[in-house]
Amino acid sequence: MTQLLLEIDGLVAIAAAIPMLAGIGAGVGMGIAVGKSVEGIARQPEAQGKISSTLMIGLAFIETTVIYGLFISILLLFVM
Repeated sequence: MTQLLLEIDGLVAIAAAIPMLAGIGAGVGMGIAVGKSVEGIARQPEAQGKISSTLMIGLAFIETTVIYGLFISILLLFVM
């Protein structure tokens, strides 16, 4: 019985660590998005407002994924 509980705890820890991949992927994606937006603004300075507003909406969607991953990790660690 004790061995089974230890295995379950280990699996919960692994499952809680998996959403960290979402954070890593989101960080890379946000970096690419910001880099491309700066490149676009450098090419067409008159489109700065449109590019910036679209970038902010996209970054909000990316950040939402990270927040969901954090929520799931906390839920797995402290509830299971």
